[in-house]
Amino acid sequence: MSERDENVAMAGLYEAAKDEGGRLVVYAGGDAPEQAGLYTAGFAERFPEIDVEVTVDLSKYHNARVDGLHLRGENRVDVVHLQTLHDFPHWKREGLLLPYRPLGAEHGDPAYADPDGTYCALFAFAFSNVVDTAVIPADRAPREAVDYLRPELKDRIVLTYPHDDDAVLYQFEQLIDRHGYGWLEKLQAQNPLWVRGTATPLAKIASGERAATFTSSYPLNPGAGDTLRFLPAREDFFQSWYQPGAILAAAPHPAAAKLYLSYRLSTEAQRASAQWPARTDITVPNWPALSAYANTSPAGFLAFMADRARVERLRGLLEDFIGPVEGPNPTGVDRLWH
Repeated sequence: MSERDENVAMAGLYEAAKDEGGRLVVYAGGDAPEQAGLYTAGFAERFPEIDVEVTVDLSKYHNARVDGLHLRGENRVDVVHLQTLHDFPHWKREGLLLPYRPLGAEHGDPAYADPDGTYCALFAFAFSNVVDTAVIPADRAPREAVDYLRPELKDRIVLTYPHDDDAVLYQFEQLIDRHGYGWLEKLQAQNPLWVRGTATPLAKIASGERAATFTSSYPLNPGAGDTLRFLPAREDFFQSWYQPGAILAAAPHPAAAKLYLSYRLSTEAQRASAQWPARTDITVPNWPALSAYANTSPAGFLAFMADRARVERLRGLLEDFIGPVEGPNPTGVDRLWH
């Protein structure tokens, strides 16, 4: 489908969305409240008569909310896009999802899409090294796991608790498989600051409190004057995956939900991705395609998330090594909010 065809189709969906009340409610997986702007950006400007409510919270909290609202018969949500990949096949089996193939879905990773069209990949995310190049020049920045053991980085590292975020947990699994638990013990001796949320390390680096992380995402092509840089590992594993989205079968605003999914996968929105697009037919200036990297595996993360025994066993083991998660929910959303 051409970009012109996309625009024509979205124009029809926009009219239908206005006719049903002009409202949209989205539960988005994330770990900082300001991330809601990533999901309203572009959409709100292009479709100003749609009142969009996006609530960002940890996916492991949002998924329980979806189940709870369903059990109580109180669903108020139209769209969910979450990191808890195992939930989407489960919700499909339970009849919680509305089949809909958004425009552009044919260009996504088929492993992350339901053949019956109840969910598909909307975004791509990656975690790896982020530094402030005004503090650590790019040519001296840590790129591999063993680089974080350098003496000059002691007390300067900030990392997300792996046992609080399954994407970071999988990243640690892969690094430990290569370097062993001895590497983790040496990393602990560097006195890293462990935090909740993958956005928190960015704030710590920007403030100068810490200097480097490998558990965060950042734009591939940051704006002028921005000295923070995303520097993927060259040899070691770095984490990447696709974030699926779906419309709930009980969505109060199904037309607006279809419009939202179609916009998120449109050529316009995918070109504006901070990192790699979910669509394989769209490229990022100055960067290879995500599929060109041999040291990352969206397919591996998909398999990891489906094996809940593997996830839980590793989560408990890393808590034993690192200690229990401390600190409030980084999104600030009340755990009992629906």
